[in-house]
Amino acid sequence: MAKKAVATLRTSKTDGRSYTKVIKMVKNPQTGSYSFEEEMVRNEAVKDFFKN
Repeated sequence: MAKKAVATLRTSKTDGRSYTKVIKMVKNPQTGSYSFEEEMVRNEAVKDFFKN
């Protein structure tokens, strides 16, 4: 019964499914080590995140 109640609360179009967590590996030019950039972006902007 609880699952139905939770499922019916999703009525808006801007819920969590319109965002994606993206992770990009970035190299530090001074030390040569790698670090990770994590960000939540909209699904339409995923390709733009990896271009920069």
